[in-house]
Amino acid sequence: MYLLGFDIGSSSIKVALVEAKSKSVVAFAQYPETEMEIISHQEGWAEQNPETWWENLCKATRKLLQNTSINPHNIGGIGIAYQMHGLVLVDKHQQVLRPSIIWCDSRAVQIGADAFRNLGVDQCLPHLLNSPGNFTASKLKWVKDHEPELFEQIDKIMLPGDYIAMRFTGEICTTVAGLSEGMFWDFKNNQIAQFLLDYYQIDSQVIPDVVPTISDQGKLKAEVADLLGLKAGIPVGYRAGDQPNNAMSLNVLKPGEIAATGGTSGVVFGIVEHPVYDPKMRVNGFAHVNHQAEHPSIGLLLCINGAGIQYSWMKQYLATKEHTYQDTERLASEVPVNSEGLRIIPFGNGAERMLGNVNVGSQVTNLQLNRHGASHMYRATLEGIAYSFAYGIEVLKEMGLSVAVMKVGNDNLFQSRIFSTTLASLVNSEIQVMETTGAVGAAKAAGIAAGAYDSIEEALGQTKVIETFSAAADTEQYQQGFSLWKSDLEHLMKNH
Repeated sequence: MYLLGFDIGSSSIKVALVEAKSKSVVAFAQYPETEMEIISHQEGWAEQNPETWWENLCKATRKLLQNTSINPHNIGGIGIAYQMHGLVLVDKHQQVLRPSIIWCDSRAVQIGADAFRNLGVDQCLPHLLNSPGNFTASKLKWVKDHEPELFEQIDKIMLPGDYIAMRFTGEICTTVAGLSEGMFWDFKNNQIAQFLLDYYQIDSQVIPDVVPTISDQGKLKAEVADLLGLKAGIPVGYRAGDQPNNAMSLNVLKPGEIAATGGTSGVVFGIVEHPVYDPKMRVNGFAHVNHQAEHPSIGLLLCINGAGIQYSWMKQYLATKEHTYQDTERLASEVPVNSEGLRIIPFGNGAERMLGNVNVGSQVTNLQLNRHGASHMYRATLEGIAYSFAYGIEVLKEMGLSVAVMKVGNDNLFQSRIFSTTLASLVNSEIQVMETTGAVGAAKAAGIAAGAYDSIEEALGQTKVIETFSAAADTEQYQQGFSLWKSDLEHLMKNH
């Protein structure tokens, strides 16, 4: 049996084909090669046409099948990972009513802030684990307020993964994990968050039926199977937002385990076994893929806007065109720990939620013109980004998260030994670099519903560890640098 996994991103659609018995990746494809368009009619708006996702998914699937010799009729399950927080609206004929308002759209910020103020901390945080904020429910309220005629045509609302599953099967459903990321789930009462819908004056009938994250969620329609070159009747067996899915793909399922990514921005996703919230709202809590009311599993999501973008900026403007990231790593490694006193605050990519939505910018501290050069800037940048991750993990620890192991994908920041060793030394945790992707994880999870595996642990338990980073033998100098960096940050925060 083979398994198909899809990752519906805002940049591209990725698809992976996994052989179930060996759990090996047979083929991988993505489309388009360049990033998909994000429509922005006004400042702060971000939309995409769901039909574009579907068209690119079809192209990616056909591309993948053309590059393999397997019989498509041996594919036994489909899994879906998707960009979180998007809003898709369809009428009673399953026709999309407007472009999707996606995750990075900020038009509903004030709507969510007003709801939080009027409903109150004691109502929102224990029930939603978050402020209504700029999440999917608030985006739906924006449509109600600004596009009332269109709003009246809504039959069901969906997240991006729900929409893709609908296109596969013709059935509309969602999950508790998906509803929780949209602020539609009441953890305290284990039901749809009726109090927020009532406040927004939204009928709960627009919410789809709820199915388990891993379950038979519908069968591939014959006409879609013909379009994709697959067999009819393949079950869609899994769907989850990209960050919970990434954590699952890394086999991060238990308390004390952390998943992290380090691209343009950074994400830390840690697991706790009871609903918990941050009174300062620096962190968001969502139902994890293995969450059950009787056995809670909550993913605490910390986002760091200023991460890899700081390093790429340094490389772009300080390095020669011929220099690769391997070259900058080599140059940085010639500089001792703590960069001979040079320190960098990397928060130059907008307001930081973990800093209370303050925008402190990117800052260089203690630059000595007769001592420091480009190599020091590279190392101080990697150290500063590692410090920002460690700072965020301290917030998670305040919420009761213990850190036993950190698992990461083989992406850009974690390919740096300086960055990874610095972070491991600061959080006193081993960092395991895993060989997997979100699409691969989604494919394996679908194998559970298809009967190939008995559990998530069986499906993901043998994920290969490519490399391991451990804390340095002497962590004191790392801690000293981190302490000075935090003092710099605290001084900046006092001035904002």
